[in-house]
Amino acid sequence: MKRREFLGACTLGAAAGAALPALSRTAASAEAKDAAGAKRPNVVFLLSDDQRYDTIHALGNDLIRTPNLDALAAAGTAFTNPYIMGGTGGAICVCTRSMVMTGRTIWRAPDNMGDFALWPQVFGRAGYVTFGTGKWHNGSASFARCFSGGGNIFFGGMANHLKVPVYDFDPTGKYPKAAAREAGKFSSELFSDTAVGFLRGYKEDKPFFLYVPYTAPHDPRMPPEKFAAMYPPEKMPLPKNFMPEHPFDNGELKVRDEMLAPHPRTPEVVQKHLADYYGMISHLDEQVGRVLAALEESGRARDTIVIFAGDNGLALGQHGLFGKQSVYEHSVRVPFLMRGPGVPAGERRDAFAYILDLFPTICEMAGVAAPDTVEGKSLVPVLKDKSARVHDTVFAAYRGFQRMVRDERYKLITYSVKGEKRTQLFDLAEDPWETKDLSADPACARQRASLEARLREWQKQTGDPSAA
Repeated sequence: MKRREFLGACTLGAAAGAALPALSRTAASAEAKDAAGAKRPNVVFLLSDDQRYDTIHALGNDLIRTPNLDALAAAGTAFTNPYIMGGTGGAICVCTRSMVMTGRTIWRAPDNMGDFALWPQVFGRAGYVTFGTGKWHNGSASFARCFSGGGNIFFGGMANHLKVPVYDFDPTGKYPKAAAREAGKFSSELFSDTAVGFLRGYKEDKPFFLYVPYTAPHDPRMPPEKFAAMYPPEKMPLPKNFMPEHPFDNGELKVRDEMLAPHPRTPEVVQKHLADYYGMISHLDEQVGRVLAALEESGRARDTIVIFAGDNGLALGQHGLFGKQSVYEHSVRVPFLMRGPGVPAGERRDAFAYILDLFPTICEMAGVAAPDTVEGKSLVPVLKDKSARVHDTVFAAYRGFQRMVRDERYKLITYSVKGEKRTQLFDLAEDPWETKDLSADPACARQRASLEARLREWQKQTGDPSAA
């Protein structure tokens, strides 16, 4: 990184002070301790884009290579049933990122995040230095409210990974389009460079909140040659639920993501996309490793909660789909790893979790009061006791077309498309690939009725505009 870029991205100085006008340095330091007087933990939040839950080697995928995520899982806790709540439009990442930052549910988390108290903003008010780099898909105004420093900020959804338009941090919060520039470096490397620079240059006594949302492995899938070579397309196994076409109209068969491959899908095309996808994830894993290594070198790793999560999954040939605009497991289930103080090492948690639960969870772990507007639930009880549950079921939705609810075994999906309604029921214990619809099976009538009732409860609870 050039000296000018390093200073622009990582020097906090007056910019950090200007973002906390209500706090003197002494007061900020005081507020950076919890009620018991212990110093609050730092937070490093790494977020991937379009990464499916089953793409970490340590969690059962023997084909993919993710040594750094494997090490993170080994040193901390991996959630095996983490979900997003879906999306109100095709850009699922916009919805998820708003839910994460507001802690609110799907129809109550506006794309621009509204006037709600935002997670980094709350931590900044509690005495944290907050620093952001990478993809921010929810408008510049909300970014300006969240961070006291930053660099190489991408206000967009997707771009050629070598030509991502980025901004230097502006303490005034103004980001005109004319100020954008192309950094000329692969996005995952660029954002990791900025995070590494922050960690190496950080000298404050106050705790920090470092947010690094990547654009990988979102398309265009263009892994560097070294990583592309790891996965010859012809050796990529097809998913067990591969289909040439989705068997019926789910309401979103012509969205952009679905047009990235020809219809009907062919094995060769799916294998090529999967190979590139895996290459992107392995490259991302290397960059995550660089950030975690810099954290170790800083001497602050023991006092830092590290989070790695995804914003949504991706089909890539499963059920004849390619995108994330569905409520099948491949689209709404995401990776979620944690490490640090208060997080058990080398453990798994099977309890249901939402990514939007992170806001109240980290608030509780840091001794910071969560705003009343937060609807997520703290996962601290689950971290403390693997038998604990904070959600008995999970719910997800896509636009007005699709709704989903699942319990620990069964999953119900309902569709409403062009006036026609359809239902699917899957036994995920016996059929994790969601290939055998049991909705018309008399032996499953009780399970269907129970989940239909629970779905109505979720719709009422979340303010679903499609609720009857």
